[in-house]
Amino acid sequence: MEESTESITPASWGRLFHTKAQVRPWHWASSPPPWGAKPALAYGLGRSYGDSCLNDGGILVPMRSLNHLIAFDANTGELTCEAGITLDEILHFAVPRGWFLPVVPGTKFVTVGGAIANDIHGKNHHQAGTFGRHVVSLELARSDGLRRFCSQTNESELFQATIGGMGLTGLIAKATIRLRPITSAMMETVSRRFENLEGFFEIAATTDKDFEYTVAWVDCLARGKKLGRGIFLAGNHAKTAKPGELSPHKPPFARLPFDFPDFALNRWSVGAFNELYFHKQWSDVKQARVHYDPFFFPLDAIHDWNRLYGKRGFFQYQSVVPFRDGRAVTAAMLERISRSGQASFLAVLKLFGDPRSPGRMSFPRPGVTLALDFPNRVEATARLFADLDAIVREAGGALYPAKDARMSGEDFRRFYPQWEAFSRLMDPACSSSFWRRVTA
Repeated sequence: MEESTESITPASWGRLFHTKAQVRPWHWASSPPPWGAKPALAYGLGRSYGDSCLNDGGILVPMRSLNHLIAFDANTGELTCEAGITLDEILHFAVPRGWFLPVVPGTKFVTVGGAIANDIHGKNHHQAGTFGRHVVSLELARSDGLRRFCSQTNESELFQATIGGMGLTGLIAKATIRLRPITSAMMETVSRRFENLEGFFEIAATTDKDFEYTVAWVDCLARGKKLGRGIFLAGNHAKTAKPGELSPHKPPFARLPFDFPDFALNRWSVGAFNELYFHKQWSDVKQARVHYDPFFFPLDAIHDWNRLYGKRGFFQYQSVVPFRDGRAVTAAMLERISRSGQASFLAVLKLFGDPRSPGRMSFPRPGVTLALDFPNRVEATARLFADLDAIVREAGGALYPAKDARMSGEDFRRFYPQWEAFSRLMDPACSSSFWRRVTA
């Protein structure tokens, strides 16, 4: 009997798109996926900011029913699970046993399938690379009715296309990933204030080799001698543990119950926040021992924090530019943002390292990456992004598809010249709103 369908209006995390799609549940990994006459796309928790997780007019296959742990090797740390399980659920299982995910993004509320499809990265990219580097194997359901068991040594082309492949090579049913050992759920951290962009690069040059996790918050409204000022955060897993220090995180303690007014986040409110945040620590250097949850996932403390940006939603703009001109290019981007007066209080700056992802379409590459959130100011935001695009384009950089909501097809094809070779490995029954937008 054909799986029942339901019409919904899903939205991505940026709340910019509201599209119609049929929902066809897939309840058991061992059963045939619910393919139909329209193009299909797996759907996890919808944490992609733009339209890469949407499939307007097509079929969405919710994956959360496939949320089971299958096997765990306590000697090697290899965990086999279904693709709909979340990083949140894995951490609750793994941390008390002395294991941790090899790479985590800024939220734990993403599925393993989504982590693979977007080849997520985190604060430790300079040492550990992307999530895809720690995927041992995966099981892919294709629309021809076959299951492909993919790894670097078996169906390697399909394996490489699926990592960072935005869910377009088929439906990931299961995966085996390699966890990393820990002795404590606590992190030993150091935070340093820097007065300008040059200070960031000086700290990064001396810190990245000693700390597994590094990232910086920057004040994108600062100008002149203060351009690029911010706070650099570095951390390592604690090597010594006290009793009870393998406790996992707790559920979020708050929920944002309403949309903020569209005008709430503006140059003045964010400017005040940035000033307070920059001076939140009295000394230039602060050491602390904190649980992993606030270190990795500070925004997860508030459910639905995306409602801060109002009903019009928000954009996230994440770029990477090569090291050769990284300082000058980042300065030019920050100067343009500051002049625009458009406010991003979630502005993150980091250096990507050399570890290479197996993913054909993976975003991270050696260079300087800047990630910013902007309220949707429509025409003003479009003008700012056009200028930032030109800077990234001229520098030979790229934008991140998982966070994109408006990249042009011309730029996508420039940033990802391998797209045509990748498209030949796509499942013919899979598509997404993003893919149609950038390849039409």
